[in-house]
Amino acid sequence: MAANQSLRQLVPPSLSAKVEGSFAYLTVRDRLPTILTRVIDTIHRNKNKFFEEFGEEGVQAEKRTIGFLSKLRNELLTDKPILVLCDGLEDTDSWNQYLQRQQRLLGEQDPVSWFKSPWLYIECYMYRRIQEAIWLNPPISDFDVFNESKTQSFFESQQAVISLCTYLQGFNRNMDDLSETQLMEQFHKLLQVSLWGNKCDLSISAGMENSQKASPIDSLSDLKSFILVDDSNMVWSALTSAQRPGEDGKTTPGRVDIVLDNAGFELVTDLVLANFLVSSGLAREVRFHGKSIPWFVSDVTAHDFQWTIRQTLAANHKWMSKSGVQWQSYVQEGVWSYHDHPFWTMPHEYCDMAGDAPDLYATLQGADLILFKGDLNYRKLTGDREWDHMVPFDRALRGFGPAPLCSLRTLKANIQVGLQPGQGENLNTQDPSWMTSGKYAVVQFSSPHREQ
Repeated sequence: MAANQSLRQLVPPSLSAKVEGSFAYLTVRDRLPTILTRVIDTIHRNKNKFFEEFGEEGVQAEKRTIGFLSKLRNELLTDKPILVLCDGLEDTDSWNQYLQRQQRLLGEQDPVSWFKSPWLYIECYMYRRIQEAIWLNPPISDFDVFNESKTQSFFESQQAVISLCTYLQGFNRNMDDLSETQLMEQFHKLLQVSLWGNKCDLSISAGMENSQKASPIDSLSDLKSFILVDDSNMVWSALTSAQRPGEDGKTTPGRVDIVLDNAGFELVTDLVLANFLVSSGLAREVRFHGKSIPWFVSDVTAHDFQWTIRQTLAANHKWMSKSGVQWQSYVQEGVWSYHDHPFWTMPHEYCDMAGDAPDLYATLQGADLILFKGDLNYRKLTGDREWDHMVPFDRALRGFGPAPLCSLRTLKANIQVGLQPGQGENLNTQDPSWMTSGKYAVVQFSSPHREQ
């Protein structure tokens, strides 16, 4: 415990919009207001839908919601103080306590505001305020302002989805003939497909079209040199060492948890990887963790998860449809399950999870391997702080380790740890936007049994 406390004290400051010209500053100044404008436009475009469903009451709710969000956008642009939430949802008190925590860290001289507070907190807070605006204005309280862009992203990636499902079904037909080496090669391939699927992030493109057009399998060899840290072999070892002998002499594989990021094509890559893990005998069960409310434009909710499986099942393509049938049966049999928890849509760093969401931490401790997808998960894993690039990944986790874990992330925020000496400096020289362009990626592994 004392070691963990000393680790917590030696931490750099949070990334923040205080630093003019920084990626955090440009995000808060430019990208977040753009996303709010798109949300307002989406609600306005659905005015007729609200009228058809709810009559004049729906139109009035649309007007009130737009007024609320326009006020929010003005608060952001003019660096107004952060306001308490007042929608009475299950996480409202936790959010308001977190605001008090931020105020204590800042001191009493300045109020917590959009440009003076940690970027991670501010960005999460904006999406939570969007949810508040919808929730406080029934009867449109269940409207997902990001649903249109998520479904569009899925349909625009159809060719890539078909090629991936075709590859998966071909592999499934020949499963029994594979040696362990060939199985490992397939694992590496599909782990990389899931990794690069993370490029399709609508919060980075501010909701603009950002889909996958080409076959991802064909691109893997070209992309390999852009993986800055590749701990795939450690992930493979964690999977294979989780297999335990059963009573009948056969080995029983472990449980894999996937903490999801984006809907659309990326979710399909995660489902394909999960299918492979189960059908190859590398995992007996896969638990998917998603968001309980619409989040960061394209993040997966329970509706997105179920909708994607239904769309794949109903596709007018033999191998895509066959994949959907298999996924649906995994869900029905309990081999796959979807879970959400309010903590995933809180602004906390994950090193706070054991204290602030002990039930979720205990759930994750039941996994033999946890895959954390995407940039927001990476920011929360590492606390979204100004770490030196050479700080080990284990150290940046600051004691967080419910189970062996791996971050699969394409870089879209200016934080990266675990690099070799000189690697960050070389990248700064060759490609100044390397941390934010989505061009580079990491597969970073940590085990709670390794030295912190």
